[in-house]
Amino acid sequence: MDLLGRRWALRVLWELSHQPLRALELKDRCDDMSSSVLYQRLRELSEAGLVIQHSDGRFAITPLGGDLRAALEPLDAWSRRWAERP
Repeated sequence: MDLLGRRWALRVLWELSHQPLRALELKDRCDDMSSSVLYQRLRELSEAGLVIQHSDGRFAITPLGGDLRAALEPLDAWSRRWAERP
């Protein structure tokens, strides 16, 4: 939970859940994230087994990261309902 509570960690996982991305592509999708924070989060998520870097340089979520994404889907659904409230 400590790792997931760190700034940008969930956003990085969210962006990678759609498709593998190179670091610069990922940075472009994460508004205002510094390069140093991006690489720190990628390193931490990799060490935790949630993200992997392919030989072509792209980052992707691992099967374990995919399990986490599935576990977070109810929270995503709730946040969408919350955002649509009058």
